Amino acid sequence: MAVRRMLVVGAHSADFVWRAAGAIAKHTLAGGEARVVTLSYGERGESGELWKEPGQTVENVKRVRHAEATEAAQAVGASYECFDLGDYPLRAGGQAIDRLAELMRDYAPHVVLTHPEKDPFNPDHPVAYQVVSQARLLTSGAVVEAGFRTAPPSEFLVFEPHQPDLCGFVPTVFVDITEVFEAKVKAMDAMSAQAYLKQYYTERAGHRANHARKVTGDKAIRHAEAFQRIVPNVVGAL
Repeated sequence: MAVRRMLVVGAHSADFVWRAAGAIAKHTLAGGEARVVTLSYGERGESGELWKEPGQTVENVKRVRHAEATEAAQAVGASYECFDLGDYPLRAGGQAIDRLAELMRDYAPHVVLTHPEKDPFNPDHPVAYQVVSQARLLTSGAVVEAGFRTAPPSEFLVFEPHQPDLCGFVPTVFVDITEVFEAKVKAMDAMSAQAYLKQYYTERAGHRANHARKVTGDKAIRHAEAFQRIVPNVVGAL
C-alpha cells in the first residue's frame, strides 16, 4: 500500500499547530507522511510575545519562529518549510502559486489542508486559501492531458478558523485526536511566541470532541479537530 501524503499550508508559521496538529499527528501515527508549508513566519502580526523584548528585530523574530515551527512539526511527525513572503499583509501572487504548484507536483499529496476562503479578522488567511486553491487546480491540470507536469487530484479540506461562525465554516469532518493529543500539546508548547492560544485550542478540542461524541456515540472521544471538505468525497456505495 502506498504511503499517504498530507500537505498542510498555513499563512503563518503557527497556524498548523492550533488548527491541525492533531490531524497531522494522527496521520503520521498511521504511517503517513506529512509536510507543513507556511507562506510567512507571522513575524509582524503573530509574534506578540517576541516583540515585547527590547531591541527586537524582524530577522531575529523570523529565526525564532522558524525554530519554533520546526520543533512543533517534529512533535507531530512532520517536516517544515517556510516561503518567507512576509505577513500583515501577506502578498502572494503568481510566483508563490507557481512555487507551491511545483511543490505539489513533486510531493503529490493525497490530502491538502489550509485556511477557509473567508476570514474577516485576518486578511492573510484568505490569501493563503487562494494560493493553495489555485496551485492545487494547476497541479491537477483538470485531469486532462496537459503541456505541464501534473499530479493526481488531492482531497481538499480547510481547517477550523479562530472565529468559525464569522468565517462561514461548517464542519463536515471531525478527526478524533484523543490518542495523539499529547503530541498536539507538545506542538503548542513549542510556539512560545503565541503561548496565550494554548488554552483556547485545548478547550476547542474538547468542544469538538463533544460534537464528535454526539455524531458517533463513541464516549471515548475526548479531543477532536474539525474540518470542512471543499472537494466532495467519492465513495463506491452508501
